[in-house]
Amino acid sequence: MRIAITGATGLIGRALTEDLQGDGHQVVAVTRDPSAAAAGDVVWDPAAGHIDAAGLEGLDGVVHLAGEPIGDARWSEDTKRRIHDSRVQGTTLLARTLVGLDAPPPVLVSGSAVGFYGDRGDEVLTEVSTPGDDFLAGVCADWEAAAEPARAGGIRVVHPRTGVVIAADGPLIDKIELPFKLGVGGKVGSGRQYVPWISLTDEVRALRFLLEHDLEGPVNLTGPEPVTNAELTRLLGEVLRRPTVLPIPTFAVTALYGEMGRTLASVSQRAVPQRLLDAGFRFVHGELRGALREALRPAA
Repeated sequence: MRIAITGATGLIGRALTEDLQGDGHQVVAVTRDPSAAAAGDVVWDPAAGHIDAAGLEGLDGVVHLAGEPIGDARWSEDTKRRIHDSRVQGTTLLARTLVGLDAPPPVLVSGSAVGFYGDRGDEVLTEVSTPGDDFLAGVCADWEAAAEPARAGGIRVVHPRTGVVIAADGPLIDKIELPFKLGVGGKVGSGRQYVPWISLTDEVRALRFLLEHDLEGPVNLTGPEPVTNAELTRLLGEVLRRPTVLPIPTFAVTALYGEMGRTLASVSQRAVPQRLLDAGFRFVHGELRGALREALRPAA
């Protein structure tokens, strides 16, 4: 297969690229940096509405993962605008470009996230659940809607609603590993909020599954057993062999990181991968303990 990937230098994009290339497939990186483009890659500038369309002819599929990181800094109004626009502008440009090709790809896997559902307590969330009403829910809804030109043009469009990716250099482990190693980690707030996790291994396998199987529309990319923040905390302490007795008040997270910290640490999303399971997908890491052990193997 010949697959184009936007966001190919990010955590998921890098892993997906390596996995595809390891099986002998050709990956076309869609990059904003001309100096980083290898032979056969595609250069684009979503904000300027530019893309090298000729390089996208004859693909077997496109995986669109590009977007401004949501957890790197406090959310100023400018940051929130970049989070939104980087996703919507890029998806709109890509969708419109693909349908205009002489040989368009049969499938576009266009990223989304479980943020679509907002803060839902202990409600079990499947792909038919309604959207939330907070900032990230609005971003995800607009992000998915931006792919409509591709769908209307006959391309199979899938929206992987990805959860919290468990990986050695993933955003969750990166932020909390050191405090836990020092013995000062703990649950956030009540700890009752659900964390919709997925291992990086299963994230990559699921994206390939979506490329190769006849699914369309939203598909939750989360582990089959979502856990509460308190359970995540307990398991992380178990894997790292460290105590987890110091709870972190929600107001402290908000004071440090503002709306971004409050949203990412305290929102509850009990999302389950119903459509993946119904389609026969088998998880390597069906339980969080195994995903954490893989991600933290050198330290465990």
